Amino acid sequence: MISINIATPSNRMLSKNQQKYILSLQQKKHRNETGYFVAEGNKLVGDMLPTFDCQWLIGTTDWLQMHPDAKAKLIVEATKEEIRKASGLTTPQDVIAVFRKPNYSLNSESIEKQLIIAADCIQDPGNLGTIIRLADWFGIQHIVCSLDTVDVYNPKTVQATMGALARVKVHYVDLVEFLKNQQSTAIYGTFLDGDDMYNAQLSQNGIIVMGNEGNGISSTSEQYINKRLYIPNFPAGTETSESLNVAVATAIICAEFRRRIR
Repeated sequence: MISINIATPSNRMLSKNQQKYILSLQQKKHRNETGYFVAEGNKLVGDMLPTFDCQWLIGTTDWLQMHPDAKAKLIVEATKEEIRKASGLTTPQDVIAVFRKPNYSLNSESIEKQLIIAADCIQDPGNLGTIIRLADWFGIQHIVCSLDTVDVYNPKTVQATMGALARVKVHYVDLVEFLKNQQSTAIYGTFLDGDDMYNAQLSQNGIIVMGNEGNGISSTSEQYINKRLYIPNFPAGTETSESLNVAVATAIICAEFRRRIR
């Protein structure tokens, strides 16, 4: 692991060692070892700064002058070339931030009184990031992920959230055990043999389980789902695609749940 002193006093340039450290956070192993993750981009970093504990803030002169109130333990003024060398993006922007991973808790009251999304072995960072963004849009404050779901702090996931990660709390749990302990709560999942979601009774609270991109909801999670739904195609009975992208399906389901309570 590349180690570096977060409190390095220099703020006039980004050293090679610092560049390597930031790049190391592209890997889950180093994120887990250090407890930090990286975010890039003018809007994304701006949205996340008020919420997360920022350790490093690396920005161009122009960006730092435009954000004089930005706070971090270490602020580094860097050139675009230095940012490019530390960036994981194809087209780097003007700022990179290193944040401390937060520690969230999910209490029983939150579970019983809110609508929650459960991600069951979702593997694509873009899908998980989009689901977090959808949760933010539809006022869903918590997402629980199975332990084999892609890391929410994967840089691709962080980018795909478009800043929604600052408002949606993501928890990693033993999903089967979690669902097993929530049997007094409505637990929804989508299946081909489920009830038409537009005619089914939907509650204001509950857990919506979204499954893996290729295999859907796992058999171990399925046994604890007590509300089986189906997203009908149109027109009914016609031949269509076999399935929907999990993020698209999440959008359709969340929209219908929220429509019912307007």
